[in-house]
Parts: sequence; C-alpha cells; structure tokens
Amino acid sequence: MQRNYWPTTEWQAVDPATLRMDSEKLSEIEPMIKSEYGNINGIVVVRNGNIAFERYYNGYGPDDTHHVASVTKSIISALIGIAIDARYIKDVDQKVLDFFPEYVPDAADRQKREITIRHLLTMTAPYPFEDWQEPLDKMCMQPDWVKYTLDMLGQKGSIGTFKYSTAGAHLLSTIITRSTGKSAREFANDRLFKPTGMKVIPDYEMKSFGFEDLFGENVKGWVKDSNSNSTGGWGLTLSPRDMARFGFLYLNRGIWDNNQIISKTWIDESTAMNANKYGNLWWLREEDGVFAYLALGDGGNAICCIPEKDLVIAIASEFIINPLDRWTLIKECIIPTLID
Repeated sequence: MQRNYWPTTEWQAVDPATLRMDSEKLSEIEPMIKSEYGNINGIVVVRNGNIAFERYYNGYGPDDTHHVASVTKSIISALIGIAIDARYIKDVDQKVLDFFPEYVPDAADRQKREITIRHLLTMTAPYPFEDWQEPLDKMCMQPDWVKYTLDMLGQKGSIGTFKYSTAGAHLLSTIITRSTGKSAREFANDRLFKPTGMKVIPDYEMKSFGFEDLFGENVKGWVKDSNSNSTGGWGLTLSPRDMARFGFLYLNRGIWDNNQIISKTWIDESTAMNANKYGNLWWLREEDGVFAYLALGDGGNAICCIPEKDLVIAIASEFIINPLDRWTLIKECIIPTLID
C-alpha cells in the first residue's frame, strides 16, 4: 500500500468525508462515549493514514500519556520479532531455559525444559493457577520475579492449552534483555519508538514496588522490576497518538516510511487467526466478515487494527473494574461510519 505521508513527526487530521467516513455518524460517537464509556480519556481514529476523529476527556489532551496495561504485551511481541529479525534470538522455538543458564530445574521437571518462546507468546505454557486467576500480586512481592515465574512455569496442565499469563510476558521482556543486552525499554526506544516517531520513554527510577508504584495512576515511563527488567505484561505509558502509530505500523505490515521495522512474516504470524483467537500477544476477532486484531489492556485500553478497512482505533482509558467492551463501541459506532 503506497502512503503519501507518514506520521513520524505529526499526524494529519483530514475531513472524514475525504476518508470515506460519514461525519454525521461520527458525531454520534461523542455522546455515546460520555454516557456509556466515561472512563475513556482519549480516542484516535485513523483511516487511510489520517486522523478522522480525535477526542480527549477527563482533563486529558493529546500529549498526555496513559498507563496502557496489557497493551504492553503487544509491544513486547513486536520487540521479540525485531530481536529475531536481528538474530539476537534464533527463532520462536528456542527454549525459554536457554536464556537462564543459572536456573537449574529439578531433574524430574521435564515439561519446563520443553517450553519455548512461542508458548509464552501464544499463552500456551502451563502454570499452576486456574486460567484468569493468576496471582500477579504474589509475583510482585518477590525479590526476584524471574526466578518466581520460572519456578511456576510448566507446573500443572500441559503445553499447548491456552492459559493467560502476565508473568510469562515478563519472562519475554527479560529474554529481550538477556539476548540484546538492553532493557525492553531501551531496545524499544532504539528499534521501534524512535523510527516511528513515538515518544522515547525515559528511564523512570522505581523507588518502591507497592501496588501504586506498579499499577497506580502515577505510573510513568515504563515500570521495571527490582532487577531493572522492564515489565513485560503491563507498565508502559503511551499517548493515544503513539498507540495509533504502533497500530499503523502493524497495519502497514511492519513498514514505516520505506523502512522495514518489523518483518512482514512476523506480523502475519502474530495476527493469523487460530482456535484460541489469540496470536503472538494480540487478540483476534472475526465478526460479520470483519477481521481485526487488538492489543487490549485492563480498564478498556485498546489498539484495534482492521486491515481491510485501513483503520486503526486507539483508546486510552482510566482503570476501572468491568468497563464496557471496546469492541462493542468499535462495532456499533465506528465501523458503521465507513462508506465503502
């Protein structure tokens, strides 16, 4: 797809009609957000590479960054792809324990030895907790998050069964550091954020590791553990425009201004539909003939890419329990504005 400009320095906002979007229907989104989705702080809708709709709420503006929670996982996925392209990591079938030679599992612990990067990316590694009941607070109280997670890894269940794990994503962040010599934050700044015009994330000194420090509204930059590993499953702060840049990079199959930032193969593999409806740290949707892949985070943070519509939707949200599903907003209020 040929682009006549890239939003590296600035996004262009264009009259929705020229992007084949119905302005009248778009204007109905705002009252809907105010009445039903009050914890949305910012939303950016990009079609054909231009901003068609952008709004901010609750005192926020375009330059404010937000803790995007598990959207961080999809950034980690991109970084693993970049690290493989650059030969820091052999491939997704490399064993996790290869990166932790100091960790010696029990001789009987055969399953742990078989777990690969692919299993962490697709959430198909076994852990002792029930699905969606991961004791994340327990990990955060450990002096060594990585050892704690490696101890859990491979316990109960079998390799290949879907089980969502934020600790597993943290292992991937640590693998990036072990293989590149840089924290995920530094590696992202060099290989992903700078080339696409996303804000460079400064080093943010963690003075303590309580709930507020790790998850609270004062989270800044990119949270790290007590051994300075960037958190792999949450803890990154982004502006909605930068969330949209990341989605736009994926929509363009890894190309940004004639530079291949991430290989097309990696993006295609990461977003290929499967039985779990989960790719390489991306959620997958197919509904009413529309295929989308989404980076989703607690509270309703979302980057939604709909390739066949050349559409990216970035939503930054305040954390609340049980927010309304953003897909409903996208499906009922944004997709119907498209004039095809």
